[in-house]
Amino acid sequence: MAAVLPPQTPAAIPTTATKDPPPFDPTFIRARYAAERDKRLAARPEGNAQYKAIHGLFDAYLVDPYTPRTERDPISEDLDFLVLGGGYGGLCLAARLVEAGIADMRVIDKAGDFGGTWYWNRYPGAACDIESYVYMPLLEETGYIPSEKYAKAPELLAHAARIGRHFGLYSRALFHTEGRDLVWDSDISRWIVTTDRGDTLRARFVATASGPLNMPKLPGVPGIESFAGHKFHTSRWDYGYTGGDGYGNLEGLKDKRVGIIGTGATAVQAVPHLAAAAKELFVFQRTPSSVGERNNRPTDPEWAASLTSGWQRRRMDNFLSVLGGAVDQEDLVGDGWTAFARWMREHGVKRGPGMWAQYATLLEQADMANMEKIRGRCLQVVRDEATARSLMPWYRQWCKRPCFHDEFLASFNRPSVTLVDTDGRGVDRITEKGVVVQGKEYELDCLIYATGFEVGTRYEQRSHFAIRGEGGVALGDYWADGAKTLQGFYARGFPNLFVVSTLQSGYAANFVHMLEAQGRHLAWLVRRCLDRGVVRLEAGAEAEKAWTEGIVKGQYRSAKIQAECTPGYYNLEGTKQDDDRQRSFGNFGGGPLAFARLLEEWRAKGDMEGLEFTDGEGERVVWKVENAEVEKVEVEKAGAEKVEKAEVEPEKVRVDEKLDIVEKVPGLALKIDEVTV
Repeated sequence: MAAVLPPQTPAAIPTTATKDPPPFDPTFIRARYAAERDKRLAARPEGNAQYKAIHGLFDAYLVDPYTPRTERDPISEDLDFLVLGGGYGGLCLAARLVEAGIADMRVIDKAGDFGGTWYWNRYPGAACDIESYVYMPLLEETGYIPSEKYAKAPELLAHAARIGRHFGLYSRALFHTEGRDLVWDSDISRWIVTTDRGDTLRARFVATASGPLNMPKLPGVPGIESFAGHKFHTSRWDYGYTGGDGYGNLEGLKDKRVGIIGTGATAVQAVPHLAAAAKELFVFQRTPSSVGERNNRPTDPEWAASLTSGWQRRRMDNFLSVLGGAVDQEDLVGDGWTAFARWMREHGVKRGPGMWAQYATLLEQADMANMEKIRGRCLQVVRDEATARSLMPWYRQWCKRPCFHDEFLASFNRPSVTLVDTDGRGVDRITEKGVVVQGKEYELDCLIYATGFEVGTRYEQRSHFAIRGEGGVALGDYWADGAKTLQGFYARGFPNLFVVSTLQSGYAANFVHMLEAQGRHLAWLVRRCLDRGVVRLEAGAEAEKAWTEGIVKGQYRSAKIQAECTPGYYNLEGTKQDDDRQRSFGNFGGGPLAFARLLEEWRAKGDMEGLEFTDGEGERVVWKVENAEVEKVEVEKAGAEKVEKAEVEPEKVRVDEKLDIVEKVPGLALKIDEVTV
């Protein structure tokens, strides 16, 4: 294990951004980053295995505290489409299905309403950390403008309900319902889906949209089951105990000693409200988050009134383009996420062919400058120097999800708040009375787990339903040696199944951009399948192989950077990414904008390249007949009193998948009398 190096002196930490390189030593910073990573890996070398699965002994942490469960009779139905998940991903897809005229569908979710992440994560202070104008989906379609730059959880949850009402999804929803088994029946070419309510749903097409962060996890700490006080996970906040609501006012904690384990994105938002309410608050930290300024503000009504059609898609694309280093574009969002691009623009940095090594060096320099500013902010805001230094993040900003908040750091200036820094080791154990760190017991009345969600575990474990395709093969077993898909959606041997997730897809900071692209794409595809009588579609073997190889290749560079990072869910708690199996679970290397363009171009091409389709007669479906394949075309002349037939050279017409002419030939009607292919 590398030696822990001393922190830099305060004088070496810049407090404002300048056009000149800040006075830091890159060699020192790299060494400090490595030291902080190594001591955490030494303390918890087991990676993801350090966490406890929440099912079984800890099922109580999964109970819905927000909506009473209503009993109902089991349902048996035949459907065209079933969406598993009612969060933003499921809503984006279901909305586009409705627009495409696909009414015979259901959406099921274990929650009591639409919302997904925002249904469950109602902890005080919860808000989007991406600008709400680009994060909240379908704003133009629903005619809604968020109330502030970073909308809070109640508004985000209300918007999910708004989408549900606007697209008529409530009549199609089954809430407090979990899929248990998804089994492909090749005799009828349908998925047989059973639920915990005794339902049997026979669906032509199924999309799993359970979200990437949906299964809470707990730390694998000795004694975790022994604490006798009140306890809960942040994704199941107990307002019956704490009082208050999503905006704070936790009156029930005024005489309570409260502990919160975790200092990630959730804790950064919840701690200020706990600090304001609790008699005493102990924040147990393994790794500090990078916490930049949020600068939230109400929506300017004049700006909102000036918006023109297509504004949200343009703003979404602009955000990701600037985030990806497009220094020649105007930064419409202008927040902490796009600070890199602003630094690069200020320093005249441009990216070009064959310049990756130089560009990577400049990116590292930009990252160091930004992180020095963030570390300097700790000293500016937190009055106790030791606490301020413990809150300093020593890693590249993208090693963990960046946080932005204006009250988190200031919370540690309250005399009632104590930061318990575990120096990268995590808490030692949990007792009946509280939490032990480095031999000291902190007695508590309430213990809150802000420990996040499962990432990198088997898909069935996170989604909590089993998927079995042709021959009874489980999806998890099919992916045991590495994920295999086409476009992130389709897995061979699992016909008519669409995986809506980050896996091998165009994921980036704004998750919703990808969800919108996926929803548009799948609705377009399914509409055409239903129109043509397709009963089965799946990825071709070669296409799936080629796509997965491209994903693996695209992960080499990012895997190297992640290997240098401190442990976190981005790098599966420090799990080595040095084999193709691990890399296959990565995302599309070209980025979210390139991924969306790829899907659009694929649709425009129209030949459904890479997919195999079968109709109800068991025949292969051909989607596009190229001109070169057309031997003879007879058409009827237009405008004649007497219908005349004429033979036309094949190169003068183009036919579509229905063998209809789609390009007019002068003087001819759009009707084909005979086509020889």
